[in-house]
Amino acid sequence: MRVEVDLEKCVGAGQCVLAADDVFDQREEDGLVDLLDASPPEARSADVRHAAAVCPAAAILVRD
Repeated sequence: MRVEVDLEKCVGAGQCVLAADDVFDQREEDGLVDLLDASPPEARSADVRHAAAVCPAAAILVRD
C-alpha cells in the first residue's frame, strides 16, 4: 500500500488523524495533514482506507 496526500486540497479537518494517528498527523503551523508513513503495514489498511474515505477534501489517495 502506498499513501499520497494533496496538501493543496487539505482543509485541516483532522479526520485522517482520528482514523489512523500512526500514519497521519497535523502540522502545528497550519493544521494541514502531515503524512508520517507513506507505506504503512497491511495491518493498518482498513484504518488508512477509512481515513481516505472520510477526508472531506478528498486529499488522501491510497494505492495498492
